Amino acid sequence: MDVSVLWWLLSAALILVGLAGTVLPALPGTALVLGGIVLGAWIDGFSRVTTPTVIVISVLALLAWVLDYVAGLMGAQKAGASRQALIGAALGTVAGLFMGLVGVLFMPLVGAAVGEYIARRDHGQALKVGTATWLGMMLGMLAKLVLAFMMVGIFLVALVV
Repeated sequence: MDVSVLWWLLSAALILVGLAGTVLPALPGTALVLGGIVLGAWIDGFSRVTTPTVIVISVLALLAWVLDYVAGLMGAQKAGASRQALIGAALGTVAGLFMGLVGVLFMPLVGAAVGEYIARRDHGQALKVGTATWLGMMLGMLAKLVLAFMMVGIFLVALVV
């Protein structure tokens, strides 16, 4: 088998695993997508996927990374979350990794609500903060997924055209 084929397979694998990582918090999704794209550009000698194209894709990756962290915090802040709620959301996210997709999607909400309840002993506020944090995280994940697909789309267009 030609060595370049192996490089292309590695590039594609990084991109696919990265796309999965945009919804699975255990994987650095956009970083893996970017790595696969840069590898693909390098394999081709940056002739079709040029350096300026890689820079644009890198900016999208950076934006996705920032949105991923900021969206959940903005949702939590808007609802007046305590420090314990943010810690709870982070712990819920980690715990959710061991519970499959449902855990990944909903344990941050549970963690934020429990953290907020511990901080203030107010059921209504805990539910409000948990929901707002979860919505922020889901919007961040959706934005990250859209940006990752934009990165791949730009890469494929540059590679084919």
